[in-house]
Amino acid sequence: MKVTVLGSGTSTGVPQVGCTCQVCTSTDPHDNRLRCSGLVETEGVRILIDCGPDFRQQSIRMNTFLPIDGVLITHEHYDHVGGLDDLRPFCRFRDIPVYAEGYTAERLQKRMPYCFVEHTYPGVPSIPLSVIEPYKTFQVTNLSGKSVEVIPFRVMHGKLPIMGYRIGNMAWITDMLTMPDESYDVLKGLDYLFMNALRIEPHWTHQSLSEALEQVVRIGAKETYFIHMSHQMGLHAEVDKQLPEHVHLAYDGLMVINE
Repeated sequence: MKVTVLGSGTSTGVPQVGCTCQVCTSTDPHDNRLRCSGLVETEGVRILIDCGPDFRQQSIRMNTFLPIDGVLITHEHYDHVGGLDDLRPFCRFRDIPVYAEGYTAERLQKRMPYCFVEHTYPGVPSIPLSVIEPYKTFQVTNLSGKSVEVIPFRVMHGKLPIMGYRIGNMAWITDMLTMPDESYDVLKGLDYLFMNALRIEPHWTHQSLSEALEQVVRIGAKETYFIHMSHQMGLHAEVDKQLPEHVHLAYDGLMVINE
């Protein structure tokens, strides 16, 4: 399995427009954070987690052009779905199923009705919606017929219920503040956890760094990488060295490979 962090930033990205703080003006590329997204490649299947407004730029950064076999959507917020139209070039390979729970699927249909009508016009991305439910396993299948099992589970983005995903020995959680007890059962025995940590100070809908570190202990993954970080997290070089040995700040372009 290979996991590539396409974007490690929060909804505003880093640098934040108009900000001149030490993070936003940093010359360290680790402090340049596009909106949060990840690419999981395993068993020949390529799965995109969220598709935000920076997806086009992230695709160019990857410098590869290969099929995407499915897109897992955590929730409807623009920073996680604003790039769905930019999947158009990848539809040359295949239709790309988009997996989302019913609430999110309905809002995507309203936001992008031209993608989900019966008769689409030429050039529209072919991204059929597949409705999923928390804790009900489904499979993502590539063009060769190989399949990978995905387990969606519930997390809470403040008071908004959203999705996290487990694929093999890896889980991806973003925008979480809390999580119900049954979701911890899904996360047993992880090798890798990618999980949000917004900033140092508490927030009303996202985990702070200290809250995320508490979750690290409870979940017990072998390695944890923090994602969905704002400029208020601080400089990557300074914060990362203060973390426990098995906990890291992610950064755009990070690749984690498990042979």
